[in-house]
Amino acid sequence: MTQLAGSITELIVLEHGVSGLFSRISDPFWFQSLGCVLGFDWHSSGVTTTTCGAIKEGVKGKEEELGVFVAGGKGAASRKTPTEIVSWGEKTGVDAEMLVDASRTSAKVDSAAVQDGYQIYHHVFLFDRDSNWAVVQQGMNEATGFARRYHWLSSSVDDFVNEPHAAICCDQRKPSLNLVAQSSEATRTASADLSRERPVSLIGELVKLKSLSLPKRHEILMSDISPKRLDRIFLKTYEAQPAGFKELLCLPGVGAKTIRALSMIAELAYGAEPSYQDPARFGFAHGGKDGIPYPVDRPLYDQTIGLMERAIRRAKLGQSDQLRALRRMERYFGASAWQSPQCQGSFSTGSKPAEGRSG
Repeated sequence: MTQLAGSITELIVLEHGVSGLFSRISDPFWFQSLGCVLGFDWHSSGVTTTTCGAIKEGVKGKEEELGVFVAGGKGAASRKTPTEIVSWGEKTGVDAEMLVDASRTSAKVDSAAVQDGYQIYHHVFLFDRDSNWAVVQQGMNEATGFARRYHWLSSSVDDFVNEPHAAICCDQRKPSLNLVAQSSEATRTASADLSRERPVSLIGELVKLKSLSLPKRHEILMSDISPKRLDRIFLKTYEAQPAGFKELLCLPGVGAKTIRALSMIAELAYGAEPSYQDPARFGFAHGGKDGIPYPVDRPLYDQTIGLMERAIRRAKLGQSDQLRALRRMERYFGASAWQSPQCQGSFSTGSKPAEGRSG
């Protein structure tokens, strides 16, 4: 998987540049297809972690040659993302501070501003020397075992807290607190304004709300909010006086419950109603590791890697005949293949496979 992922990544950069690679990685269907080409299960959450890990390992040692740098990963590796970005910044002169801020903000948005029931556990941040970047992160709903993947692309982010995603993917959808929706703008403004008020007034509002007969969506949202516990967080926001919602969101200690409480006060006391619309909106080339639709064909897999590596070597020497052959195959098979019944199917990050339910 690492070898093939590295070869495909190198080929995409050679053919389309780093921006072409990032735009493809930010396309959930292309990313899912890449995972399937690498031989992973289309219906498993592991396709995200494994594909990202294979790309990171596949370009190791070639980062500066390709101009592609990959930080982060699953679990503990995700928490090393800022350190890895800074390390590459020292080596290449890239603006590490800006990139670290983009990494942290994208993670904070999907863990606190989008409250859809999925806990973020995987975060991979890709960037180049010009400070362009892409994010692939994933959350897990422990109750259902389903995963949700979040794609970000720097060129499409005008505002980190207003419709910033390239895509959010999941089979299961339900009403979710979405504070980065365009229709949540009034709530974002009111929440930032409220965060600058004295804690005693905010706690008083929460106490009142706890005693009200709330709409159905609030029966769940209010259940785990403790005004007493939020008091010290509201003191931090009052002392920090955040200029806007992004600054509020990125304050240390401000998490999902703080943001949720402020959005409730904004809605129920001041009429700024947020969006509760869930923001979430392929074929195998080499088989799948679970044997579906057939076991991974290792000889075919190795032949594919060999073909890719030869094409890349020849292209670097100015002999691009094999790349032209690949392009002709795409033109010949492209339209008809995607329309064939064998290639039709629903997109899914799916649930974890039964075997150990890990990925």
